Amino acid sequence: MIPTLAPQPRPEGEILHELTRSICPECRAVIDAQVLLRDDQVYMRKRCEIHGWFEGLIYADARAYVEQAKYNKPGQAPKRISTEVLKGCPLDCGICPEHRQHTCLALVEVNSACNLDCPVCFANAGAGFNLTVPEVEGMLDRFVELEEHPEVVQFSGGEPTIHPDLLEMIEAAQQRDISYVMVNTNGVRIANDPAWFERFAALRPLIYLQFDGLTDKTYQVIRGEPLLETKLRALDRLAEADLHVVLVAAIERDVNEHEAGPIVEFGLGHPAVRGVMFQPVTHSGRHPDHDPLRRMTIPDVMRALDAHPDGTFRSSDFVPIPCCSPTCSSVTYAYLGDEGEVIPLPRILEVDQYLDYITNRSVPGIDRDILHALEGLWSAGSVPGEAQSEAFVCAACDLDLPALTDLSRRIFMVQMRDFLDPWTFDVKKAMKCCIGILQDDGRMIPFCTYNTVGYREETRARLAARRRGSREIRVLEPAL
Repeated sequence: MIPTLAPQPRPEGEILHELTRSICPECRAVIDAQVLLRDDQVYMRKRCEIHGWFEGLIYADARAYVEQAKYNKPGQAPKRISTEVLKGCPLDCGICPEHRQHTCLALVEVNSACNLDCPVCFANAGAGFNLTVPEVEGMLDRFVELEEHPEVVQFSGGEPTIHPDLLEMIEAAQQRDISYVMVNTNGVRIANDPAWFERFAALRPLIYLQFDGLTDKTYQVIRGEPLLETKLRALDRLAEADLHVVLVAAIERDVNEHEAGPIVEFGLGHPAVRGVMFQPVTHSGRHPDHDPLRRMTIPDVMRALDAHPDGTFRSSDFVPIPCCSPTCSSVTYAYLGDEGEVIPLPRILEVDQYLDYITNRSVPGIDRDILHALEGLWSAGSVPGEAQSEAFVCAACDLDLPALTDLSRRIFMVQMRDFLDPWTFDVKKAMKCCIGILQDDGRMIPFCTYNTVGYREETRARLAARRRGSREIRVLEPAL
């Protein structure tokens, strides 16, 4: 006789929104997961046969989570693949035939070492490996082979600026058919090594600068030491060299969410800064103890901007990026006028009508995609209906449009990107990830699977073993 058991209690009003697959935060086994709507928030609940139940906050606005499904546009299939489907997502990455999106931005992690020891570090930076220039050249060639005309490559680490051959690697990327070359850096060497910076600046890469706030208290918690003066010195050097910078802020609850608005206002006033990227802290790699039910999400950052009394941007200014899963990233742009006015573009145009300009773009290029979109507004041939175009020019905002070549300095971006971690990992989102990590063996692994499933640990162990001259770990050949 089968026993009669009491049902597991569930919170009143909870809605089962969808089923997906995730991983166990303890053993990383692939398991079923429920996406639940409760108290106007979105949670993931899942059970591992060995480690039991887990629940984590996914998105702090249930209505927006559901409504943003309309932005989920068809992906652009990868032009080439590198691995077969053998075990199922997320265990066949490389990219496999089941992946639903091409790679907009590829990262090359040139080293594992860093000149900081941050308490919060999804890369878990530390001693391990340095890639060689020939290895990086092979990765870049592979990126061009996979994407044909790739958009963005970003050098990362560890801390890439301490790699002795970084400048040669940047030159190698610039010599290939890659539209943009970025360097993701904490800025310490930029601030402290003027001789090296002079050679670095001559290459004119785009800069993603780690910038978590405007107080040393924030840096002490997130980076382990007071760094504000160092960050400001780095920014001043970048401005003197006329390099373009995006400030990248890791936002942690009860630490620096109140600094979101001030970071934007600071960026708007600094001559080097062209945008701000907010990244709610992902609890992969190295991080302090945390409550997965209280993690920061994109709506939390938006509310922090709304709460800033002198803020320029509102949550209503942001539009999901359809390249990836809509709830993974949102972006807005503002036009900077001659008199210091800042005009968020969604307030003066119907963004949905121009969504194709940013479809299948991970980080919409300020110098290309957005400029093309703006140019289209003033071109009757590009905008459906000449009358609509004329009405916009005459009545929408009284903008005095400068020459298009000047627009790159007049457009300011604010973006939010929420990466998956072991508590929030969702194969549906991972299959549409548009950021890849280039590997020395020819694979390109989607960013969030690389950081959560175990690929990062595998790569670091393989490269560290090779550095020691060991053959204890076999290098996997891509299944071409």
